[in-house]
Amino acid sequence: MHADATGPTSCERTDCTVRSRPAFTINEIVHAFIIAQLQSTPAAKVEMDTWYEQSQRRSPVRAAENSKRLTLISLADAKSSDGLEEAVRQGLSRESKTLPCRYFYDEVGSEIFEQICDLPEYYLTRAEHEILRDRAPEIAGWFEGPTTVVELGSGSSTKTRVLIEAFLKRHGALKYVPLDISKTMLEESAKALLGDYPALEIFAIAAEYGRGLARIREEEQSRKLIVFLGSSIGNFRREDAASFLREVRATMRPDDRLLLGIDLRKSADVLENAYDDAAGVTARFNKNILSRINTELAGDFELDEFAHQAVVNEEVGRVEMHLVSRRSQQVRLDALDLDITFDEHESIHTENSYKYSPGEIDELAASADLRRVAQWLDTKQQFSLSLFAPECSS
Repeated sequence: MHADATGPTSCERTDCTVRSRPAFTINEIVHAFIIAQLQSTPAAKVEMDTWYEQSQRRSPVRAAENSKRLTLISLADAKSSDGLEEAVRQGLSRESKTLPCRYFYDEVGSEIFEQICDLPEYYLTRAEHEILRDRAPEIAGWFEGPTTVVELGSGSSTKTRVLIEAFLKRHGALKYVPLDISKTMLEESAKALLGDYPALEIFAIAAEYGRGLARIREEEQSRKLIVFLGSSIGNFRREDAASFLREVRATMRPDDRLLLGIDLRKSADVLENAYDDAAGVTARFNKNILSRINTELAGDFELDEFAHQAVVNEEVGRVEMHLVSRRSQQVRLDALDLDITFDEHESIHTENSYKYSPGEIDELAASADLRRVAQWLDTKQQFSLSLFAPECSS
């Protein structure tokens, strides 16, 4: 999903968490061995080969070797909170109530969003994956020699695997720099990637974008492809999106490139279905922010007394998500010593998702001193991946 951002923190995570398979049991190993020894069929050989490859990835020796290719740093201030208390106090004390979308993503919210990724109405994930699947070799072809792939808001790095494989196939080795607020997610995804790609080196950064980009500017001297997928740029108001891209541009050298996923303007019915699915999964995702407030701030929101609402604002080119009070009510937040009064039909504005026309994409890039050098669309022309270069580069 996408939303207005109060700071350089992405709300979008279109990757679905990679869950590791449990280690093989003795029975599984014996079974595979017997099949391989007693039967000379191709199927038996494939089963044994698969077991061997996967067991090697899980072996202690292999794990130690993989760890040598991983550096993970955390730039988060352990003494500071994530700002939830202040964001809730300010947002729900306003006349027009709001909550920042970045607080959707606690553990439960992230799991619900994985379900959204698979919904038939939610076209974004499939459209972007189609482009990456079909165009990854071409994207890698823009780069000669050693390249570092930097991903902003990497999540589980599921979609990025397509790019990683294309760069490894073309160049033989790759340095990957995932930047994400979740250290746990970085650790899990890095272990999975290193187990699958022996020629991959990972320098992971656990931080919000501002600190992470500053570290990248200091750390990375080789040519970079900076990747920002999932139309996360739609999280920002248009003026904030330009400011954020200027921050990204400040990390780029003349031969660096930015690969940016952007959702395109389209008919209202497609957008309404994508943000208000028939199964009600998006409604659960939206309401989960109230559940999180109940848990972390000792609130007494009754989730059934708020309705999920998605509104397409075609004039400004965005989808708005709201939680609408079904009746007049008062909510208590003990941790903040705060009482909040809602009128019937009063809403909490939780998310905006901005969509762009091709011309608006170029205007956005120009405002950040970037120029488009390539663009790819899915077959339905619903989503775009654009490659940008610094304006001063050739």
